[in-house]
Amino acid sequence: MSKEYSSCTLCARKCGADRRTSYGYCSMPDKIYISRASLHMWEEPSISGTRGSGTVFFSGCSLGCIYCQNRAISRGITGTEVTVGRLTEIILELQSKGAHNINFVTPTHYAPSVRETVEQARGKGLTVPIVYNTGSYDSVEALRMLEGYVDIYLADFKYYTPKTAAALSDAPDYPEAAAAAIKEMVRQTGEPSYTPDGLMKRGTIVRILLLPGKVAEAKLSLKYLYGTYGDKICISLMSQYTPIPGVRSPLDRRVTQDEYRELCDYASRLGVKHGYTQERTAAVESFIPDFDGAGVL
Repeated sequence: MSKEYSSCTLCARKCGADRRTSYGYCSMPDKIYISRASLHMWEEPSISGTRGSGTVFFSGCSLGCIYCQNRAISRGITGTEVTVGRLTEIILELQSKGAHNINFVTPTHYAPSVRETVEQARGKGLTVPIVYNTGSYDSVEALRMLEGYVDIYLADFKYYTPKTAAALSDAPDYPEAAAAAIKEMVRQTGEPSYTPDGLMKRGTIVRILLLPGKVAEAKLSLKYLYGTYGDKICISLMSQYTPIPGVRSPLDRRVTQDEYRELCDYASRLGVKHGYTQERTAAVESFIPDFDGAGVL
């Protein structure tokens, strides 16, 4: 397996774990664990299209957000071990089912394996774009190793302030790390480009998930992203936050219509034209997939 796992610095924590013999902060060894591989219709329209995005959900995560909807897999609790060879087969199977793209979800801690998989799959007939669906807590060095292997970055910008990042993800450096990561993503992809039917071929989409009680911070994130990149990125404003049992206030409720409307109105005043908003019906548990190993074996 790749030497990058021997003293791991793939995420911005750079914990230095030897994942060949132990686990990183991400709760994962160097072996690949995935929890689901299927066509997924709930991404942005330019990603899901009419047939779905070929989505691979990795187990483990380097952020550990206290409100994570996917905590069953992000904490490494579930998942099936696969080889690079099997992962290559899986993404080719998804392409054969009509996937518009291959969408690696939470791939940061498996970046070298993603690179190797894509290289093998392209040699065996993979032609659809590669989507790297990340929380943006990636090291810039890890992203650079992916240049030429990723066509579309589907990235989060979770927090604007170190205080919020520390409280919710134990990552006070998140704003700085994510800003540097997104800068590298945009450098690699350039401005978004699309097929005639509106599917993204190349580019960067940055998501802002509105959290309850955090409209002011979301506005700061939006102002930063649009002020920095303008139309070089798409900005996706997400209302789908769904509280998990036991999470503390104000995270124990959904985002209100007024909160989300305030953020969307602010985007309009800024002049954001290339982006997405989300129906409030997205904030339901049915939009969280079953991590049942579908498509893995």
